[in-house]
Amino acid sequence: MNGVASNSFLRQLSNLRWMAVAGQSVTVAIVIELLGIPLPWISLCGGIGALAAFNLFATWQTRRRRTAADVTVLAHVLVDVAVLAWLVARSGGIENPFASLFLMPIALSIIALPPKLMAATALASTVGYFLSITLGVDLPPAPGVMAGAFGLHKLGMLVNFVVSAAVILFFFNRVANAWRRSEREVARLREQFARNEGIVALATHAASVAHELNTPLGTLTLMVDDLAEEPDLQGHHEELSTLRSLLEICRDRVRALAAPAASENPADESNLVDLNAVIQQWQLVRPTIELRRTGALTGFDRVDSAIGHLLQALLNNAADASEQAGTSRVDLRLESDAGALRGEIRDYGVGLDEAQPPLPAALFRSSKPCGLGIGLALSHATVERLGGRLSMNSTDGQGVRVEFSLPGALS
Repeated sequence: MNGVASNSFLRQLSNLRWMAVAGQSVTVAIVIELLGIPLPWISLCGGIGALAAFNLFATWQTRRRRTAADVTVLAHVLVDVAVLAWLVARSGGIENPFASLFLMPIALSIIALPPKLMAATALASTVGYFLSITLGVDLPPAPGVMAGAFGLHKLGMLVNFVVSAAVILFFFNRVANAWRRSEREVARLREQFARNEGIVALATHAASVAHELNTPLGTLTLMVDDLAEEPDLQGHHEELSTLRSLLEICRDRVRALAAPAASENPADESNLVDLNAVIQQWQLVRPTIELRRTGALTGFDRVDSAIGHLLQALLNNAADASEQAGTSRVDLRLESDAGALRGEIRDYGVGLDEAQPPLPAALFRSSKPCGLGIGLALSHATVERLGGRLSMNSTDGQGVRVEFSLPGALS
């Protein structure tokens, strides 16, 4: 168990110890006052008081520290065993029906300690049980209580069962919940690791492809320039100009893919892009899409280049979804507030497929016939890296609404 988990276990153990102090105090009071059994109450109260004092220190220590060593956990458990041995020895020894509580530290150590320290706990509990029944004081007779001493023992066993059941329900249920949360976190991290591995592989392949595409794109640009000077093609000047602009965009994208990783300094000008320019370039690439834009950035439009890639990926997904449904409309809303960027992109497609998760955890899974399964996964990874939030919801009518929020995204 790691240090954080051990400290969490000690906090649970401190809560359980307070329950033990309260239960022991009530039990001693009932046995002495109501049942009239002459137990050595000074010795018993001294043991309970020592346990309460130790628990005050333990509670303070667990709140003050974030981690704890396994040896510290063992020391806490040994204190509980020692106090239990004292209380059992001073209240009947082997006749005490609560002697079976020596099994509780062993059960707790199974889920909290490594094998060697767990064996040490079992040995300590065995020694404590042996000493308490060997050196223990006989339980005084209790006339009139369930037909003598054995009746009292049966009553104590009943109470012991109730106490043990309560401890198991309280402690082990919380431990089981913590274990389930840990399993879910491990599963989430495993999926994130697999996705990140795919992203790294994709980036490596993209850099290689960018290197290969740079030369043919340059050749195509020169060919378009030559065609623009041909007299027979003067009437197609506008089309050639658009084609050259598209080639320039492709070459810029290729250079960006082949460039080194983004600067570690978010304020580096080379790592910032103009959101309006990003949207204009996207509209040039997708001229058949009717983009309806709302919202205002209140003068802030320089963002991390990763946000530009995020916006383009989401717009492309929305455009593809709308075109598959026979429409060409996409809605975009961008707003800023205290340096945070909030966006909403809506398509007019067929909506979400309930059989598919809205935010895929892995690459190369797509519900689109010609989709690569990259856009949403990369978008989700980008939002996570920037400390933001991404959500997808079906609209009341037609299509899907994608919302993202990026705190501190605007410069």
